[in-house]
Amino acid sequence: MQPNEMQQRGSQMTGMTSDTSFGGHDILDAHEVIGSMIDFLDHCKLYESHIQDPQLKDIQQRQYNFLTGLYNTVIDTFQSGKDPSKATHSYKMTQSNDVIYGMTQGQPKKPAQNVNELDDECISSFMMGHTKALASSLTMAAFEVSNPVLRRIFADSVPNLIEMGYELFLYQNKNGYYQVPQLESSHMSILQQSYTHASQPPLN
Repeated sequence: MQPNEMQQRGSQMTGMTSDTSFGGHDILDAHEVIGSMIDFLDHCKLYESHIQDPQLKDIQQRQYNFLTGLYNTVIDTFQSGKDPSKATHSYKMTQSNDVIYGMTQGQPKKPAQNVNELDDECISSFMMGHTKALASSLTMAAFEVSNPVLRRIFADSVPNLIEMGYELFLYQNKNGYYQVPQLESSHMSILQQSYTHASQPPLN
């Protein structure tokens, strides 16, 4: 049997054509990522009416709008295997990068007893959890998806989700919801000075 005949017979046996755009793994990974996106977007709508702080509402709306565009981009390529009608772009947060360091004593936390106890601290924490989960799903999928366009969209989207999560961290930190402890300066210095540069071979 000639090689071309073997290839044709193999394609007929598996029910697949040689020009298929996706492997089975692509479809399953993309299905999981799209599900995570829908979960994030649906929860944004659920939180919307409970947000009190105008700044958090602004963050929620901008992140919702950005993620809706990303969702549509992913769907375009998921269904066609080709470049989407709208290219990906970068998420831009509006906060400064200033972090407040140190710890202050607050009220002990406990689970909410009813939905009215879910405040901006809770909601911003929920949103942070969604960004982490989606960033993880995109990262895992980008390692294994064989379609080059979909893989690039997933890979390019990870920094955007990190930026969204960092924006939420800064909001929480500014409002005392996410405190950042520090080591003593002498201990930090010991750790920082415990490494040195490696010899690097010349680049060709």
